[in-house]
Formats: sequence, structure tokens, C-alpha cells
Amino acid sequence: MKTLKSAIAATAVVASLAVASPADAATATANLTVTATVNSACSINSGSLNFGNYDPVLLNGSAGVDLLGTGTLTVQCTLLGTAVVTLGQGAHANTGSTDAVPLRRMLHTTSTDYLSYSLYQDLTRLVVWGNTPGTGLPYIGTGLSTPVTVFGTVPKGQNVPSGTYNDTVVATITF
Repeated sequence: MKTLKSAIAATAVVASLAVASPADAATATANLTVTATVNSACSINSGSLNFGNYDPVLLNGSAGVDLLGTGTLTVQCTLLGTAVVTLGQGAHANTGSTDAVPLRRMLHTTSTDYLSYSLYQDLTRLVVWGNTPGTGLPYIGTGLSTPVTVFGTVPKGQNVPSGTYNDTVVATITF
């Protein structure tokens, strides 16, 4: 029994030596650097701009008014990311058209006749929407999908045959 008590006492002494008191413990610290990079990203989706009916005789004749229309692009960019939205010259641009000064035209679906039109960045239709950084629409991202209006005009006084006219314009966002 004495041996058992001695063994228990010896175990207790060894165990107490193995557990260091807080006063005897040492520590060291280091900083963990945590980083992430948020890349600027944007997306663009386009809809359509339907001018409706053009009346070259009365309403939109030379003594009439321009035909107005609007379309919508949907743009989404990283919060506070900067971008420029540009619109191409169209598939049927007129002679002399450039990315900076586009001369856009819609082509008649069954002939070689054209109906001219212009696209603008503003409701007053004073800022032509081109396909260069200087003629594109500056955009600052909100992180949310945002509608962007395209304002269009078919000038009055175009003597064209009846029928359907169309064009395709490439919308680009550069970020």
C-alpha cells in the first residue's frame, strides 16, 4: 500500500511540474496580413430603339418635325469604377462617317434606300454619342445595374420610300 501511495504522490509531483504557472509561461506575437484585391469590372446589355412611324409627307416632311425616340442600355460596374460607354457607327454608316462623328443610317429591308438618324447622350440632343473615349458617355459605377438612356432623332425632310428600315449599333463599355 505504501508503494501505491508513493507512486500516486510521485505522479502528482510530476504532473504539477508539467503544468507551468502563468508566471512561468512565455508568449510571442506576430501580425497576420490579410489582403484582397477588388478588380474593376463592368457589364453592358442593350435593348432597342424603335422610332415608330416616320411620315415623310406631312408630320416629318420638310415643314414638319424630327421624329424622336429613346432606347435603353443597362450598365453595371464595380462601385466607383470608372468607364466610358461608346456607340459604334452602325452597320450602314454614310460616306464620311467616323467614330468621332458618326453618320448613321438605317437600311430599307428590301431595297438600297437609307433613312438617316442620330444618337445622343442627352435629352436636348446636343451631345452626339460616338465611338471614341472623347465622344462616349463617362460612367461611374454604383455597383448596381443602371439603365442608361439613348436619345435618338430621325431628321425631318427625308424623301424615302415606305417600308421597314433598320440598323445595328454596337454598344461598348471600356473600363
